[in-house]
Amino acid sequence: MASPDSGDGGESDVTLAACVFDSFNESDETRTLIASLPEVHEGMETRETAEQRFLVIMNRYQDQPHLLDPHLEWMVNMILDFVKNEQSPSSLVHLGFRFLYIISKVRGYKIFMHQLPHEVADLQPVLDLLSKQDSTDTETWETRYILLLWLSMTCLIPFDLSRLDGHLDSDGGSTRESTMDRILNIAKSYLVVSSKPRDAAAVLVSKFMTRPDVKQKCLGDFLDWSLCIISQTSDQSLTDVRVLDGALQSLAKLFKHGKRDDLLQYAPTVLQCLEQKHLLESSEAILRKFSVKLMQRLGLNFLKPRLAAWRYQRGSRSLAANLSMSQTAVTADAVTPHADTREQEEDFDIPEEVETVIEHLLVGLKDKETVVRWSAAKGIGRVTGRLPKELADEVVGSLLDCLSFQETDNAWHGGCLALAELGRRGLLLPSRLTDVVPLIIKSLIYDEKRGACSVGSTVRDAACYVCWSFARAYEPTELQPFVTQIASALLITAVFDRNVNCRRAASAAFQENVGRQGTFPHGIDILTAADYYAVGNLNSCYLNISVYIASFPEYTNAMIDHLIAMKINHWDSVIRELASKALHHLTPQAPDYMATTVLPKLLTMAVGIDLHGRHGAILACAEVTHALYKLGLQTNRTVVDMISSECVDALKNIHQNLHNRKQYRGFGGELMRPAVCSLIEKLSLSKMPFKNDPLIAEWQQFIDDTIRTLHLVSSGVKDSMMDAVIAALSALCEEYYQTQSGQADPQIQDALVSRYVDGLKSPQILMRCGSALALGCLPRFIISGKLEQILEGLQQMCTVTQEASFTEARRDAVKAISQVCVTVGVCVQGSPDSALCGENVAGVYDTLLKNINDYTTDSRGDIGAWVREAAMTSLMDVTLLVASTAPEILSSDQMRCMMCGLAKQAAEKIDRSRAHAGNIFLRLLHSTEPAVPHIPHREEVLAIFPVETITSLNWNASSQSFHYISQLLGLPQYHYHTLLGLTVSVGGITESTVNFSSQSLLNYLKGIQDDSVALTQFGDTLLSIFRDNLHNDRVNIPFLKMLNLLLTNGCFEIFNTQENHQFCVDILDLCKELRKSKDVTKLNACIAIFCGLMQFQGEVRKKVLSQLLMLLCHYFPVVRRSTASQMYEMLLIHDDVVDPELLDDVLTLLSDTDWGNDLDTVRVHRNQLCDWFGICRPRVVAKNPVPGP
Repeated sequence: MASPDSGDGGESDVTLAACVFDSFNESDETRTLIASLPEVHEGMETRETAEQRFLVIMNRYQDQPHLLDPHLEWMVNMILDFVKNEQSPSSLVHLGFRFLYIISKVRGYKIFMHQLPHEVADLQPVLDLLSKQDSTDTETWETRYILLLWLSMTCLIPFDLSRLDGHLDSDGGSTRESTMDRILNIAKSYLVVSSKPRDAAAVLVSKFMTRPDVKQKCLGDFLDWSLCIISQTSDQSLTDVRVLDGALQSLAKLFKHGKRDDLLQYAPTVLQCLEQKHLLESSEAILRKFSVKLMQRLGLNFLKPRLAAWRYQRGSRSLAANLSMSQTAVTADAVTPHADTREQEEDFDIPEEVETVIEHLLVGLKDKETVVRWSAAKGIGRVTGRLPKELADEVVGSLLDCLSFQETDNAWHGGCLALAELGRRGLLLPSRLTDVVPLIIKSLIYDEKRGACSVGSTVRDAACYVCWSFARAYEPTELQPFVTQIASALLITAVFDRNVNCRRAASAAFQENVGRQGTFPHGIDILTAADYYAVGNLNSCYLNISVYIASFPEYTNAMIDHLIAMKINHWDSVIRELASKALHHLTPQAPDYMATTVLPKLLTMAVGIDLHGRHGAILACAEVTHALYKLGLQTNRTVVDMISSECVDALKNIHQNLHNRKQYRGFGGELMRPAVCSLIEKLSLSKMPFKNDPLIAEWQQFIDDTIRTLHLVSSGVKDSMMDAVIAALSALCEEYYQTQSGQADPQIQDALVSRYVDGLKSPQILMRCGSALALGCLPRFIISGKLEQILEGLQQMCTVTQEASFTEARRDAVKAISQVCVTVGVCVQGSPDSALCGENVAGVYDTLLKNINDYTTDSRGDIGAWVREAAMTSLMDVTLLVASTAPEILSSDQMRCMMCGLAKQAAEKIDRSRAHAGNIFLRLLHSTEPAVPHIPHREEVLAIFPVETITSLNWNASSQSFHYISQLLGLPQYHYHTLLGLTVSVGGITESTVNFSSQSLLNYLKGIQDDSVALTQFGDTLLSIFRDNLHNDRVNIPFLKMLNLLLTNGCFEIFNTQENHQFCVDILDLCKELRKSKDVTKLNACIAIFCGLMQFQGEVRKKVLSQLLMLLCHYFPVVRRSTASQMYEMLLIHDDVVDPELLDDVLTLLSDTDWGNDLDTVRVHRNQLCDWFGICRPRVVAKNPVPGP
C-alpha cells in the first residue's frame, strides 16, 4: 500500500529497484569498522570516512531492519566497551555514541534499547556520564540521546531506588540529591531542549514514572509540572513550541505505558487542561499530533480494558482456506454476538469525558496534516473497541458524515483511514456495509480541482486501504453483495488513476481481496496483467492493461463509463488524451454500446461550455469514430451504417459550432484547434461521406488559418499543434481531393501548392515551417505535375542565406524535400515535374549536402544541429529510395560527398549529432537491400566497421566512437573531412570528448611517425583545413588548440631533420594573420603555437621569436602577461634559443617584469630582450591622420 501522505503528482517513470537481502552481509566489515574506532577518532577526515561508511552500510537495511537483530548484541557491546573504558578520550566516546545512534535509527529505538545493559551496576555510571553532558552542545546530541535511552532501561531495575542512595548526608553538612530526584530532574531538563534528546527524555519519563516507588512520590508532582507548562506556555514562539512538544510527548507516552488505576484519578484534570489550551487550533502540526495522541490515551484510560464482545470476528485467516472449496466450513467459524454478551456489555457506564475525547478525535480526522489525521484514525479505532455496540455505531455514523461532499478532502481522507481501522479491528459490523461501501466507491474516484491541479490522491489511497482491510476483516459471504462494485472500482483506480501511488495501492487491495475473498471475477487472470509493478506505467495502463481487463464482460461498461464521466473532462490534458485513446482501444469490446450510448454523450459534451470537457470529448469522438470504422472493415460496413444519422450530423457541425462561438481564440483555442485537427484527421481516415460537401472547404480554411496563426500560440503547444495540423491536412487531401480517375482536381491542386509555396516566403517563421511541412505531407496525386515548383520553393528556402531566426524553417524544408521525394518515387525516364529522375536528383543532393554543413548559432547554442540532423536523415531516405529503384542515377561524387560529410559529423563534439551521423553512416554502409553504390573505400571501411558495430557501437560514448572514426584518417577520400570533424572535438571544452578524441588522434599519428609521406600528407591536410577556415572561429580556435597538442606531443619531430620545413613556414604565416585579431582566446592559442614552433630549426625560429617579442608589447595587458609566461616556459625547454650566458638574465627579465604596465615601460624591457636574442627591435608605426576634405 502507498503511504497515506502521498501527494498528487504526475506520472513517474522511475523504475523501482528492489534491494532484498537475506542476511546482514556486511557483518565482517562492520566488525572491522567498529574495531578501528580508537585509531580513527582523532583525525577529522578518518572519523568522517568511518562514520559515512557505517552510515551507508546501515542505510541499506532501512527496509529490512530485522536482519540486524542477530548482530545487535555484539555491535552494541563492542561500542560500549570503548564507552565504558575510563581511559577512552571524549572524542572516541562521542564517536561511539554516534555509531549507536545510527543503529537505533535504522532498527528503531524500541528494539535497540533492549540491547543496552541494564544491571544495577550500570545505573550510577550512566547517570554520572549524563550529568556531565552539555545540553547545549550541538555536536554531541547523539551521546545524550543514547544515554537517555540507556537510562530508560537501567531505571527499570527491580529494587527501590532509595537503596542505592545510602546516607544522603555529606561530610560538609549539605544533603546530597537522591537518585530518584537526579533522574527526574534530568528528564525534566531534557524535555525542554530543542534537539532529538527530547524524544528520548519522553521515553525516560514513561519508563521511570511508572515504577512503583516513583509513582507514589513523584507522579502527582510531575503531572502538575507538566500541566503547568502546558497551561502557561504559548505556541507562538519556537522555544515555547519545543517546551509544549516535550510535555505533550511525555504525557502521551506516560498514559500509554502507565497503569489505568494509577492514572485514572489524574485523567480528568489533564483532559480539562487540554480543552482549555485548544491545541487542535494551533498552527504547529507537531503540537496537534501529540494533542491527539494524548487525547486518545486519556480516552482509553477512562474506559476499562476490554475486548468488545460485539465485534465481528472472522474465523479463519488462511489464504489456503479462502481459496479452497470449503467456504461453508469457513463461514461457520464466523463469530457473531449473542444475547448474553449484549446484556454484559451494558453493565458498565461510559464516563462523560469519553464523548469529549471522541469529539476531539473526530476533529483531528479533519486536520490539514496527514500525521494528525492518521493518529486520530488510530485513536478512533482503539477507543471504539472499548465502547458498547450502540455507542460504537454512533461513532461509525459520525465517520460517515465525514464522507459528504460538504466536507474537505482532509475530512474524506481522515474518515477513510478511520473506517479502515475499524474494519481491520472488526468494529465495523457487516450491517453497516450497505452504508459504507457506496461512500468508499465514491472515495476511490474522489478528485477535486484546485487551481491548476487537483487534490484527492490521499483520499483515493486511503479508500484503497479500506478495501484492503475489508479483505482481511470479512467472510466472503458478507462481501458477496458488494463484490462487483468493489472489484470494478478498484480496477478502475488501478488502471486509470493519474497518481502512481494510488494505482499501486488499488492493485495491492485488489490482490488482497482476490487472495482473501476468492470471489472477485477473473481475479487471478487480471492480477497477472495488473500487478503492483505493471500499473507503474501510465501509458501501458490506459492502452494495454485496460483493454485486457475490459475483455471480461463484468468490467467493460464500468470502465467505459468511468472514462466518460471522470477522465474525458479531467483537468490534465495528458489524461484526456490518454482517455480518448483508451476509448479507441475499448471500442471493439462494446461496439454497440459505443455507437448507441457513448458517442451521443460525447457529442453533447463536445459542444458544451466546459473547456476541458469539450476538448476531451472532441478527441474521444474522433477516436471512437475511427475505431468503429476499423471494426466496420471486418464486416464490410461503413461508419454511417453503425452510427445514427443524428451522430453524423453532430460530427459535421462541431467545427461550425466552435467557429460561430469564437471558441478558437485565446487559451481555449490552443486546446480546440489540435482537437479539431484530430477530429478532421480521424473522420477523413474513417472515410466519412463528406466528399464535395461545403464542410471540406471549411475544414481546409480552418487548417490554413491554424498554420497562419501558429505564431500567436504559446510556445509549449506549438509543436503538438503543428503535428496535428499536418496529420489533418494529409488525411484530408488523401480522402477528399482525389477524383474518381485517381487524379487531383486541378483547381484545388493549384490553390494548395501555390498557397504553401508562397507561405515559404512569409516573414513568420512558423508560417514557413507549417508551409514546408504541409508540402511534405501532400499525397502523390497532388504533387504530380507540381514537383518542380515545390522543390524549387523548398530548395530556395534552404539555400538562400537565412538569418538565424529561420533555422527551424530550414530544418522543416529539408525534411519536406525528402518526404516529397519519397512520396513521388523514382522514375529514370520520368518527367522531372512528376518524379525523382536524373534531371532533378542532383539538385536535391546539392541542397541536402549544403545543409549538412549548417552551423548557425544564436543564444540557444548550435541550432544548426537541427538542420544538420534533418539533412542527414533526408540524405539517408533519398539515397535508399533511389538505390532501391534506379541506382544508376546516383553519381560517385554525390556518394563521396555524402559519406565524407557523414564521417565529418560522426567525428564532431555534440554527442547527439555524432550518434545520429554515425548510425546513418553504418546504415548506408551495411545496407544490402538496396545496396548503396559508389561508397568510397567500401572494403576498407567495412573492415573498420564490421556488421556487429551496428548494434554494439554506442556513438554517444566518446570512449567508443572516436576509436573507430579516427581510423578513417588512413583513407584518402575521408582524410580531410574526418580530420575537420576531429578538430572541433579535440579543441573543444567537454573534458571527456577532448580526452578520448585527442587520444585517438595521437594513436593514429603514433602509427605513422616513421612514414614521412603519410605524415607530410597529414601536415598538408592540416594546412588546408587551417587555410579554409582561417576566419571561421568555430574551427580556427579548436584547430589552434589541436595543433598545440600535436606540437607539444612531438608529433612532427620528423620535420626537424630539415631546416625551415615548409609545414612550419606555412603554419607561421597563417598564425601571423590571426595575430591581428582582438579575440584574447585566439591570441593565447597563437602564442602557444609560436612557442611550439620553436622546436624547429632554421630561419623560422627567428621569425617566430620576432612574433613573440612583438606580442610582448600588445595593447592588451593580459596578452603581454600570457606571452611572457609562455616564453619563460618555452626557454626552459629550448635553452639553445639564446646564448647560455644570457639565459638567466632573459628568464629573470621575463619573470620579474610587470608586463601589465604601460606600453612605454614594457617596451624598454622588450627591446632589451630583442638585443639579447639578436632580433631587430620592432619599430612603432605611426598611424597616418585621416586627410581632411
